[in-house]
Amino acid sequence: MSSEIAKPTLYDRLGGVYSIAAVVDDFIDRVMHNPVLNANAAVDEAHHRVSAAGFKYYVTEMVCWATRGPQNYTGRSMSESHKHLKITESEWADFCKDFFIPVRLKNCPIYLQVAAFISKRNPAHLAP
Repeated sequence: MSSEIAKPTLYDRLGGVYSIAAVVDDFIDRVMHNPVLNANAAVDEAHHRVSAAGFKYYVTEMVCWATRGPQNYTGRSMSESHKHLKITESEWADFCKDFFIPVRLKNCPIYLQVAAFISKRNPAHLAP
């Protein structure tokens, strides 16, 4: 009888919620103060209206859910949350670049894996 060994999920390979939350915490701090993103008036307004702590919570929850962790994402859809911001391709690229800064600073494989996962998401909220 052959027994199949279950492959660990990306969530497990990333180290679970605590590792993901550490990456998201650092990342959101960068995003909230990114001058390229905040040059977009709608993004800047949202960054001043929404608390960083709440933003970190939802992003952590979403990454955990999307990587097949046990969490359920309870926030709004990405389109509903971001479409009105009219984020451009260059703003998206800068957003993704913020994720890779901690990788270079900390040379941490977990950061690299989470950053790669996020940057590959298709941003349905980009401006046409």
